[in-house]
Amino acid sequence: MIESKLCSIFPTPVYTSNLNRPLTKKEKNLIEKSKINPIKNEGNITSADNYILKRKEFSQLKKDLDLYVKDYFDKIVSTDNNIQPYITQSWLNYTETNQFHHKHEHPNSLISGVFYIDCLEEQDKITFFKKDYYSTIKFKVKDYNMWNSDSWWFSVKTGDIILFPSSLTHMVETKQGTNTRTSLAFNVFVKGTVGENRSLTELILE
Repeated sequence: MIESKLCSIFPTPVYTSNLNRPLTKKEKNLIEKSKINPIKNEGNITSADNYILKRKEFSQLKKDLDLYVKDYFDKIVSTDNNIQPYITQSWLNYTETNQFHHKHEHPNSLISGVFYIDCLEEQDKITFFKKDYYSTIKFKVKDYNMWNSDSWWFSVKTGDIILFPSSLTHMVETKQGTNTRTSLAFNVFVKGTVGENRSLTELILE
């Protein structure tokens, strides 16, 4: 038996957690009201309000999600630059049986997130795709792993929160089951000063 160790360098972070609280009545009411007169998306529908976390009904939910965003930056970005991450746009997604969410990225954003309001762990998932699709040689894969896969998926359940780089391509495959898969998606940018003055990389974001 050959003894060896595999090291993954320059990995892509996908942060997962859970809200760990039930939604309030006013939060649930806003989610239902926002399903009326939605915007048609490629494969599913979204709320007409794309700054939904600014609604007073979601004031506590926004505070909660802000804490997870800060935790992502503390654990993954880990910078001593004086920055403040903040949520920019936010919207609700509704995906019915046999609908899907097309493959896409989120421009003009650093980090993107999804909060899962209603989904089934046995059937619902989010799929991410490798940034570099081209392979010099394409082998037939016997056992898929993180090194030989072009895509990777995560099962999701109600209450889950996922944060990831906005440049990471992702999608939702055709919905199975009878529930309406409902999620709240959002983008994140930063305020403050990044880079270093002396190295001529300073950038002040206000």
